[in-house]
Parts: sequence; structure tokens; C-alpha cells
Amino acid sequence: MSHQYPGPQQPYRGGPAPYMPPPPPKKSMSGLAIAGIVIGGIFAFIVVIGFIGAAAGGGKDSNTDGKGSADKVSSAPEAAPAEKPAAKPAEKKEAPAAPVKVAAKKTVFAPGVLHDGGAYTSVRVTIMNNSDKKISVNPLYFTITDTDGTKHTAELAVDENQIDTVDLAPGENISGAVTGKGSFTAKYVTYVDGLLGEGVRGNVS
Repeated sequence: MSHQYPGPQQPYRGGPAPYMPPPPPKKSMSGLAIAGIVIGGIFAFIVVIGFIGAAAGGGKDSNTDGKGSADKVSSAPEAAPAEKPAAKPAEKKEAPAAPVKVAAKKTVFAPGVLHDGGAYTSVRVTIMNNSDKKISVNPLYFTITDTDGTKHTAELAVDENQIDTVDLAPGENISGAVTGKGSFTAKYVTYVDGLLGEGVRGNVS
């Protein structure tokens, strides 16, 4: 004989409700979780306070003083720096005059009392004393150099227009002929005061 087990009880009309097991009890939060929540809340509060302070500080003008009054900033454009005056060109200073100046030019030989009939070449010389002391002039103080580089000493009394033997005071000048023996083309004349010292040259024009 087989046994039949009863199946799950079916509610019946008007009968009691079937048995329901009670829900599991809720677990209480641990102390670490509660501490973490509290610390997180404090940190969030500090962050919010920081944002509020930064926003309040950014609203102030950076050019304000301690009383909160803004410094006045001039809106007028800055004046352009004054241009420096153009430098004046340096004035050319004239070179001081040479103490002695010699000028020479070609001239025609004019036979004098001592002319012996030979060929001679004369140059008309002008000598100027620009120094502060007197200088001596003598035909023998002159030499003539020709275009070949040959130097000719002065011949005395062969040209009737020979330069005189004189002393020139400061500012004075004298002109006369200086004559060399032979036929040549004169290039320049050299004067030496007293036959000694530095020569002064004058090109023949």
C-alpha cells in the first residue's frame, strides 16, 4: 500500500494564512564605516568653504588698497619719449697753416749779368712765413728736382729775376726766380732754412 505525502498546504478560504519565515535581521554598521563617513563629511565641508573663500577673493580688484578702494588707473596713453635732437655734424676745423709755405710755377729764363750762354731752367718761387719767428731766404737755400728725379742746385746771378737774400718776419712773403743749370722739366722746389733742418716742398704748377 503506497503512502501519499501531503503537498504544500494550500490556503483555503476562510482559513489562516500559511506560515512565512521572518526576514533576516539587519546588520549594524561597523565603527570604521561610521568614522569614514564623518571624516569624508568634514573634508567635503572644508573644500566647500575653500571654494566660497576663493570666489569671494576673486571678486575684488587686485588694485585695491586695504580699505577696499580701487587705485585709479589713468586711461590716458603714455606720452611718447621725446626724440633726442639730431647731433650736429662736427664742424670741420681748418688745418693750421704750415709755418713756411712754398709755391712754385714755371717761368721763362731771363739771362742775367753772369749768364755764360749755357742752358738754364728757372722756376718762379713764392715763399711765405706763417711761423711766429723770422726766417732767412737765400737762393742757395733752394733746390729744384726734375721729373726724372734729378736734383739741381741753384745757380747765382744767372737769371736777372733771381729771388733776393732777405729775412722774412712772421706774415711776410717774397717771390723770385730760382735757376738750375741745364734744360729740364722742373717737378718741385725744396726750401731749407739755413741749409740745415727739414725741407719744405712746393710742387711746380
